Amino acid sequence: MRAVLLKDFKSDHLVVEDIPMPALRPGHVLIKMAAASINPSDLVFLRNQYGVAKKLPVVPGFEGSGTVVSAAAGWYGRWLVGKRVACKAPEDGNGTWAEYVATEAKCVIPLKREVTLEQGAALVVNPLTAYLLLRMAKDAGHQAFIQTAAASALGRMIERLSRRWGLHSINIVRRREHVELLKKDGAIHVLDTSQEGWPDQLKVLADRFKVGIAFDAVGGILSAQVADALTKGGRVVNYGALGGENCQMSPRSLIFEDKHLDGFWLSAWIKKRHPLRNIRMILECQNMLGAELRTEIQARLPLEKVHEALALYKAKRSVGKVILIPQEELKQ
Repeated sequence: MRAVLLKDFKSDHLVVEDIPMPALRPGHVLIKMAAASINPSDLVFLRNQYGVAKKLPVVPGFEGSGTVVSAAAGWYGRWLVGKRVACKAPEDGNGTWAEYVATEAKCVIPLKREVTLEQGAALVVNPLTAYLLLRMAKDAGHQAFIQTAAASALGRMIERLSRRWGLHSINIVRRREHVELLKKDGAIHVLDTSQEGWPDQLKVLADRFKVGIAFDAVGGILSAQVADALTKGGRVVNYGALGGENCQMSPRSLIFEDKHLDGFWLSAWIKKRHPLRNIRMILECQNMLGAELRTEIQARLPLEKVHEALALYKAKRSVGKVILIPQEELKQ
């Protein structure tokens, strides 16, 4: 089968080669891939900075969609054969940027009839993260939140879902065109870090809505600036490092204002939750894939153009996802 192979942790050492078909282990299913999305977490993995290390050479890609063609996973695996599914790559093996992937049956999500394979290819990472972050805020009684990288695909999902759930969002972006993009989508409070005085505006809005929680995907000094705006005892939840720098927080925030900096990793959070809660979450998210949790797709490229796909995604991340198409044609 054809697959993208990472030979070392440099993006120019990605190659497309023929490799053996995956061998099915107990508890696993084999999926013929139809589409695989590129996410920020994939870029982090390619730089060898992700929380899961894999032995090289390895096929990258954390999520995708396709059809289950065989299984070694008991009654559930047999039931999955022939079904269209979204899937998460195994933590100890090859990923989704290939014609076939073998993964644990528990990492496979059957797709509802109305959900396309393209939508399914971006079901796991962003929609589930948006759902869980906002559920975290809602369950803790927060009525409003701050988020950084708000113009990203995930940030836009979070903003749209917040309106559905009745939460106030304060959105931080870094370009004027991102402000216009979010406001066109219906966002009300959007601050541009390239404009002078934005931290003061953030503080005014945070005080108005008594904001005690923030979701940060950037890190660096922005983490500290967001923390400064929160109410006493506020919490910054970091789930990314788009800025390429470690998170910062001032001693004043930590010591005198009892503020906290926590991390969020989707894989770990899902494992902590009861399986029935995860099933309910997945069903809810599938119902919203065409609306609040929709994914904009800017390009669809074959595996052989993986370098072009990565360059496009890095340059125009806010425009939409770039999808890799492992097979000759995408059949819905």
